[in-house]
Amino acid sequence: MAVDGKALRGARNRGGEPARLLAAFDHVSGLVLAQADVDGKTSEITRFQPLLEHLDLDDRVITADALHTQREHATFLIEQKRAHYVLIVKKNQPSLYAQVKRLSWKQIPVQHRERDRGHGRKERRTLKVVTVKARLLFPHAVQAMQIKRQVGDGSAGRWRTVTIYAITDLPAWQASPADLAAWIRGHWSIENRLHYVRDVTYAEDHSQIRTGNAPRVMATLRNLAIGALRLAGADNIAQAIRRISRDATRSLTVLDLT
Repeated sequence: MAVDGKALRGARNRGGEPARLLAAFDHVSGLVLAQADVDGKTSEITRFQPLLEHLDLDDRVITADALHTQREHATFLIEQKRAHYVLIVKKNQPSLYAQVKRLSWKQIPVQHRERDRGHGRKERRTLKVVTVKARLLFPHAVQAMQIKRQVGDGSAGRWRTVTIYAITDLPAWQASPADLAAWIRGHWSIENRLHYVRDVTYAEDHSQIRTGNAPRVMATLRNLAIGALRLAGADNIAQAIRRISRDATRSLTVLDLT
């Protein structure tokens, strides 16, 4: 399950900033399982635990970006929700970042490789993972990862390399390199499978519904529609919407299937 935030750029909160929502998104089904407001008096960090509080997370793997690599979040997930985590490590946790970056990555072999091609780009990803014997400066962390993403433009042969670090509480016998790569990739997919669909297919960022709870309500309805279409077997949401629009009775079939 991915936890990630999204700004509703067409809507504004009382402070004049874009309204923001935090969502819990199932990697496999593509469904939004919970959603919460992030108003001007709070932040995504403070909304993380309330978002997940009422969900059954036993043995679930929670993925999140570096903003949520917080000690309190890790303790909450492991000790209260009996869940697991895979968290990105960046410089917002300087001591942890320095510790993970200093690991002997040059001596560790690549344990997983992936290649992708699409939208005129090529992408290569490699993953190294190591069990950390010395205690990491983070609750329950037992494995560290180095992910390298190389993106090429497909024509000039130029490649851009980004190195990312991550940690997990799962030991090697519970989380193989292939599992870890799939969960990290699954977290990034929230951009394509949810945020992109709401922005492009439903034009969420251009919505003129801006006040009160209305932006969150409309985002919830978009999540519901996307989820209903996915449960009905739709892979391409835009294509499914066009098909339904040609015959209104088809929407009843979708609702019946869900």
